[in-house]
Amino acid sequence: MSGPINFNPAESKLKAMHDARYPGGVVVDPTPITSGEEITILYDGLLAASGATQVYLHVGYGSARDWRNVQDYRMSRTGWGWVKTLEIPDEERFNFCFHDGYGNWDNNNGINWSFEIHNGRRH
Repeated sequence: MSGPINFNPAESKLKAMHDARYPGGVVVDPTPITSGEEITILYDGLLAASGATQVYLHVGYGSARDWRNVQDYRMSRTGWGWVKTLEIPDEERFNFCFHDGYGNWDNNNGINWSFEIHNGRRH
C-alpha cells in the first residue's frame, strides 16, 4: 500500500487550477488581478488538446480592442497543461490569447481573454 502523493506548493496549485476545469481550459490565479503582483496562467485548451509541441502566451495591456506593450511568452509544459507566471504591470487591462508558433491560435472565439487590473488600493 503506497502513501499519499505529495506535491510541492507550486504543483499543488497547478493541480487545483487544472481540476477547476474552467471553460476554454484557461485558469488565471489569483483573481482579481492586482498590479505589481504575480499571476499564474494555466492553459489546457484547444492547442494543448491538438498536441502542440510548444504554446506561447500572447499578451497586451490596455483596451481589449487596442493592445499596448504586446509580448509573447514561452509557456512551460506540465502534467496539467501549459503554464506561465508573470508580474502584472500597473495598467488598466490585461489581455491575452495563445498560439503554437506555427500560425495556430486560441483566441477564445475572437474575443481573447481580458481582465481588469486593480491597483491594490481600496476605493
